[in-house]
Amino acid sequence: MIFRQYRLGCLSLHSYLIGDETTGRTVVVDPQRDIDEYLADAVIDGLRIGRVIETHFHADFVSGQLELDPRTPTIVYCAGGYRSSIAASLVRSHGFSVVADVLGGYGAWATLPACTPELS
Repeated sequence: MIFRQYRLGCLSLHSYLIGDETTGRTVVVDPQRDIDEYLADAVIDGLRIGRVIETHFHADFVSGQLELDPRTPTIVYCAGGYRSSIAASLVRSHGFSVVADVLGGYGAWATLPACTPELS
């Protein structure tokens, strides 16, 4: 397992790249606007970014999720599900075709769509 943490100090933003060396698959969690670090680290580690997870609606900065390939499956969730439904609509409006909103928020983690074959 590869786990990298990125910090954008001016916004107290933390984002993560989590990868599996065996399969070469990786996910980016809460990407910042400048995605070059994720792309470079993925290449260095021999990984392919296959998913993006947004853990909350970013009202204070622009997410880098929109800079990634619109075919990248995107999972959006929050504590209760309301804000993530708004964020999922916004992501879809930017041309992203595979967007999953975790209904019920963190409490519904067990039903996360990334665990289903459709998004594999």
